[in-house]
Amino acid sequence: MSRTRRTEAANDPELVHRLSRRNMLGVAAGATAAALLGAAAPAAAAAEATASPGQGHGRPVLPPGRLGIQLYSLRDKVATLGFAAVFAELQKYGYDEVEYAGYSQGSAGPISLARLKRLTRDHGLRPIGSHVGYYASDPGAYTFAQNLDRVLDDAAALGLPHIGTASGPWRYGSTVDGWKRCAEEFNRFGAAARRRGMKFYQHNHSEEFSFASDRPDVRLYDVLLAETDPDLVHLEMDIFWAYVGQYRYSVRPDGTPAPFDPLDYVLDQPHRYPLFHVKDGDRDDSAVPYGYRMTDVGDGDIDYRRFISAVNRTRHGRNAHHWQAEHDNPVDSLTFARKSSAHLHSLREKGH
Repeated sequence: MSRTRRTEAANDPELVHRLSRRNMLGVAAGATAAALLGAAAPAAAAAEATASPGQGHGRPVLPPGRLGIQLYSLRDKVATLGFAAVFAELQKYGYDEVEYAGYSQGSAGPISLARLKRLTRDHGLRPIGSHVGYYASDPGAYTFAQNLDRVLDDAAALGLPHIGTASGPWRYGSTVDGWKRCAEEFNRFGAAARRRGMKFYQHNHSEEFSFASDRPDVRLYDVLLAETDPDLVHLEMDIFWAYVGQYRYSVRPDGTPAPFDPLDYVLDQPHRYPLFHVKDGDRDDSAVPYGYRMTDVGDGDIDYRRFISAVNRTRHGRNAHHWQAEHDNPVDSLTFARKSSAHLHSLREKGH
């Protein structure tokens, strides 16, 4: 498929992210565990001092007990230090939940699902979800399409309430009918997950907001929403990539305007969005093709006080959603985790 060609990926940072994520925990860094933990300790001690200033003194925007982190952001530390050391840092930083992006820990050694579940809970963290591939050409691949029962068995063993994929519905191309076929498969995955007491979800990148190749008046994300059963298929909005999608796809291929606000999708169907990725970016029209440079949460231009506050005001809003901090390639992953938690905990609602 042309979107996965190595030559295209080299010039497409979003595609590089999607492809590399499949092998999240295969990379090992050279530093020792002792050195990395030593560097992390002063970072933890400084967490409160780096909370964003000037956010007011009202009710916290972040609902209590709802802050998580996508462990893809910490893949380097997981692969060298192991889950236990990483979870200990996250506990100090004030995280409540984790979203897995693989169940192995690289050079830190083998780990069973039972031990991973125990380590997560022993550090005061709830396992909230996990990303698994959608499909592959290998019939033995660990994906929803090839090994649904195994994927769900593992999710059940970990006690996950949500199990999802960061793969887009591109299996059958970019036509309306192609996305309808993917929607049928997503409905099947969702029904199987529901029978096991879990919610199936899909995580977006920016291209989901593009237009169908055979119907340039139709936004593909709208096809996904319309053709999936809202009781079976849920969404994890990656807020950064949704705003990149707004930047890239607010004009149709024929040049006619097609503006949208990512927040409006959530407010229209809040029950479909149990999970969010809280990822930040600097707005930049000239230097990057996607309109934003990815940053640590709080260092960018996305207004998370506005976004989270608006979602909180929906029915059951403060109790129905989970907020997962993420950065695809942070300069220092533990510093990213600390700063993001401090910033999000510092946000206060207006008028309270």
